[in-house]
Amino acid sequence: MHLHCLGTAGYHPSETRQTSCYFLSEAGIVLDAGSGIFRLPALIKTDHLDILLSHAHLDHIAGLTYLLDVLHERPVAEVRIWGEAEKLSAVREHLFHALVFPVELPVTWHAIDDRPRITLPTADVQWHPQEHPGGSVAYRLDLRSKENLHSTEISSNPLRVVYATDTVGSLDGRFLHWMGRPTWLLHECNFANAEAEWAEKTGHCYVDRVAKIAKASDSQNVLLTHINPLRELDPSEVENAFDRPVRIAGDKMEIRLETAAPTIAGG
Repeated sequence: MHLHCLGTAGYHPSETRQTSCYFLSEAGIVLDAGSGIFRLPALIKTDHLDILLSHAHLDHIAGLTYLLDVLHERPVAEVRIWGEAEKLSAVREHLFHALVFPVELPVTWHAIDDRPRITLPTADVQWHPQEHPGGSVAYRLDLRSKENLHSTEISSNPLRVVYATDTVGSLDGRFLHWMGRPTWLLHECNFANAEAEWAEKTGHCYVDRVAKIAKASDSQNVLLTHINPLRELDPSEVENAFDRPVRIAGDKMEIRLETAAPTIAGG
C-alpha cells in the first residue's frame, strides 16, 4: 500500500507545498481535497475514488473544484465524497454555488453522521470528532490486502492508518483507545513548540503534543502533516521529541506503508 503526499501545507500553498491532500493509491482513498489534488490523475489505480473530508475549511476542500480536470485526465466509474452532513451541505451550497462554480460534479455525496463504520471496497473506515474551530473528524482506516478485498471481516493485525488533522490533539483515553495502536499515525503539526500557545488558540497542534499522542496511542510510525507554509519544522526538534519513527511530510513524498521500516521516496 502506497501513500502519496500530494499537498502537505495548512492554510495556503507555499513555493514548495500545496494544501492538504493524501492519496492511498491501491485503495483509491483520498484524504482531504486541498490544492494538492491536481497531482492525482497519474497515480490513480482503481475504478473508483473515495474522498474523505476531515472538515470544510478551504485548505481541505478547494481541490474539489479541480475534479473536472482530474476526471477528464483519468476517468473512473465512481467518485464518492464523505463527510459530516453539515459540512457537505456547506460545501455544496457555497463552494459549488452557481455563481462560484457553475458546473455540477459527477460525484455522489455521503454523510457519515449515522455511520460509525463505513465499509469501502478496500478498507473499513471509522471516524471520531475532534476539537477544532467549526469541528473536524479524524479517520481510522483498516486497509484490506489484495487477497482480502471482498471480505467484510477486519484482520486481527490490519494495516491501520489514523488521519488526524486540524485538531488541538486529544490525549483523552477514549480517543486513544479508538485509535487502536495504528501502524501509521498521520497527525497535523502546524506549529513548533515555541508556538504552542498560538497552536491551542487556533485549534492546531505542535511538536511535543503530537509526540505525546504518538506515545500514548502506541503508534508504530508517525507522519507529521499540515505544515505551516510560512515556517518549516526543525528536524532536530522533531527528532528529539519522538521515541519512534517519525517523518515530516513533504509534497510528492511517497511512502510504502508497512508494519516494518517504511520505504520513503521523494519529499
